[in-house]
Amino acid sequence: MIFTWLHLAIILFLLAAVVFAAGPLIASVFLSPKARGGNLSIPYECGMPPHGESWIRFGVSYYLYGILFLAFEVDVLYLFPFAVYYPLSEGWVAFWEVFIFIFVLTAAILYFFKKGVFSWPRRI
Repeated sequence: MIFTWLHLAIILFLLAAVVFAAGPLIASVFLSPKARGGNLSIPYECGMPPHGESWIRFGVSYYLYGILFLAFEVDVLYLFPFAVYYPLSEGWVAFWEVFIFIFVLTAAILYFFKKGVFSWPRRI
C-alpha cells in the first residue's frame, strides 16, 4: 500500500479528534478545584437544602415528565427528514403517512392526559 497525503490527513484528523475529545477531560482533572466536605458533598435541589436521608431527593414525577418529553421529542425528530423529502414526493401518499404519524402521537397524548399522567401530584 502506498502512503499518500490523504492517509496522512486522515491520521492527523483522527489524532486531532482524540485530542479534542480527551483533552478537556484530562485538563479538568488537573485544573479543577480539589475542595471536599462541608456543603459541597450534598446534592443541589433548586436552591433549597435537601430534606431527609433518602438517596432519592425528588419525586418520581420529574422522571415521568422527562421520559415523556424525550419520547415525544424523538418522535418529532422523525418529521425533519420527512420535511426534506416531502417536496420531492408525488401524490397524497406522503401526506397520509405523516397524517397517520401525527394522529398516533396526538392519540398518545390524549390517552396520557385521560389517564392523568400530566396532573402534578400535590404533597400534603
